[in-house]
Parts: sequence; C-alpha cells; structure tokens
Amino acid sequence: MRFRPGARLDPSQVEDRRGRGGAVAVGGGGLGVAGVVIYLLFALLGGGGSGTFDQLDGLSVGPGTSAASAQLDCSTGADANDRQDCRILGDVNSIQAYWSSWFKRHGKSYEPANTVFFTGSTSTSGCGTATTDVGPFYCPADRHVYIDLGFYQELQDRFGAQGGPFAEAYVIAHEYGHHAQDLLGDLRGQQSQGATGSSVRTELQADCYAGVWARNAVATGYIVDLTQQDVNEGLDAAAAVGDDRIQQETQGQVNPETWTHGSAAERKGWFARGYQRGEPSGCDTFSGSVSP
Repeated sequence: MRFRPGARLDPSQVEDRRGRGGAVAVGGGGLGVAGVVIYLLFALLGGGGSGTFDQLDGLSVGPGTSAASAQLDCSTGADANDRQDCRILGDVNSIQAYWSSWFKRHGKSYEPANTVFFTGSTSTSGCGTATTDVGPFYCPADRHVYIDLGFYQELQDRFGAQGGPFAEAYVIAHEYGHHAQDLLGDLRGQQSQGATGSSVRTELQADCYAGVWARNAVATGYIVDLTQQDVNEGLDAAAAVGDDRIQQETQGQVNPETWTHGSAAERKGWFARGYQRGEPSGCDTFSGSVSP
C-alpha cells in the first residue's frame, strides 16, 4: 500500500501524546495474559470484487476535536510513505474522508474523531485508562480512537503475525467502523457475549465497515492502490488473532460462549463482504446468522 506523494495530510486529526506517560490502570479484564486483549480490536481481511466510488480527492473532513493538542510533523503522502506515524495519520485521513462523504451523500452529519497516539498509558474522557496491554480501541464517551503504535510490533512478536502497512490500516479502519456505528446509533457493544451475541455482531459489522473503506480507499485520493500482497498481509495477521485462535493458543481450548469478536472465519468473511460490496448497506450483521 502506497500513498500518493502529493496528497496533503491533515495532522489535526491525530493527537500525539507519545512520551508523556500516564497513570497505570489498576485491575484488569481478568484474561490473565498481558497483551491478549489486543485481539479484541483486530480483524481478518480478505475478498475482492468490483465497485466504484466517486472520487474524493481534496475532500476536507475538517479539523480534529483537540485543537490545542500536539500534532505530528507530517504534511504529505511522501511523509506517509517514509514514516509509520505519518502513515497511520494518512490512514486516518483516508478513512474519515470516506465516512464524511458517505454521511453527506446520505443526508447525515459526520463528526470527525481524533486518533490519540500514546506510549504506555494515557487517560481518556469516560473510558478509563488506555494502556498498551488493552490495545487500540474506540471510546464512545469522548469519540476518540486510542492506540500505542507499539501494538503493531506486539502483534508480530506475541502472535507471529507478518504485519505490514495494510494490516496497520485495517486496525484503524475497524476502530473508525465503531465510530460510524456510534454516529448511526448502532454501537451495541457488550450487551451480550457468545458466538451470536450483540458484542460479536457489533464487532463483525465494524470489520465489514473496514472492508467497505478498503474498497473505496483509492477513491479518497490518499492511497495509490491496494494490491493482493496488501490483502495477504492482513490475512496473515488476522489468522493469528481470531477469538477461536486466541483461546486455543492461550487456554488450550475454544469456548464460543465467551466470544466477543467472532471466529477468524467470520471476521474474514465480513471484511470480505464489505470489500466486495463497497457500501455499508451490505453490513447488516444484526439480522440472521453471523456468517456472512
């Protein structure tokens, strides 16, 4: 995945708190393995298909929500091609350009959401303390996405994923899928766990929304192209982090009754569905089977 060198990045959509430190969270989710919960916010990739989307080159989403926050020294797609933090900023810009356009075309108002880069831990407004072990997540209370960029290395080191720029982009796209759900009134979260519970269905829809963005990523004007190798990077990473795969590796058994995000096959399938259809209307995970 490459960015168009002349694309203009908007650093106001990312708040850079790296190196500031923060309070260490007390307690935890009871998983017993530090870092395991990072799988909660990652998803499987796959699929192909065709479709078109109106060119979004030059679309302005608007500034982020923390005008006084530290911003990245990134200004062009060339920067995104050279540096990881600028690349993630480019992902954020592209994803929000897509959702801003989609909301506008459907007579709805899109509220931009900042992504916060942090190191170790940082505070949120309503979702407790964000930590490296918890992994990237979307906080509906303050409508921010939080990520320690060290998460991507953790994904490779702990779970053996290949990683890669598109795998990184997918993580962010999944979180902004939750933001879109929030704005549309569909963020149902942890109402019920289990293989067919609302938590799984909510996460699978975010996977599907990420696929929709991927299908339209080039049309946003930021990204030059997506190749099969990009998709393969995502598939490789996703194979390491499905609910079933994580449970098998950490507990030696699979218990669908405790699932919160769905099986590897389901997550891959819903991303593929979003990528193939290219429209959020194809992402109804709440009706019928969780299988796409």
